Formats: sequence, C-alpha cells, structure tokens
Amino acid sequence: MSRARLLAIALMASALSGCLEVEQHPPWVHGYYDGKPDNMPSQRHYHGDRMAWNAAIDNRNRRQNEYNRMP
Repeated sequence: MSRARLLAIALMASALSGCLEVEQHPPWVHGYYDGKPDNMPSQRHYHGDRMAWNAAIDNRNRRQNEYNRMP
C-alpha cells in the first residue's frame, strides 16, 4: 500500500510541476533593460507640458468633490 501511495504522490507532483508559471522578467543585455522606453503621461498626452498635466489633474480632482459640483 505504501508503494502505491508513493507512486500516487510522485504522479501528482510530476503532473503539477507542468503547471508552474514561466519567468516573466524583462530582458537585460549587458546590464541594461532591452525594451521599449515608456513615456510619462504628461509627455504623451500634453507634449511635455507638465503644468497643463497638473492643471488637468487638479480639475479632475475638483470635479470629484460633491460640494463643488452643486450649483
């Protein structure tokens, strides 16, 4: 009975070993990240105008306040 139990445990372990997740680390070449550089949201949407980006964020935050939205 113990051989059958060990065999069942070994089979379950080998079946579950195929379900492991693949490594998802970014590729590195010579110590540097080898991928596409991401732009900051202010650069992408506002062409690098950080003040316009901050003004848009402030306006969005002010409109979420119920007291300011009441006429």
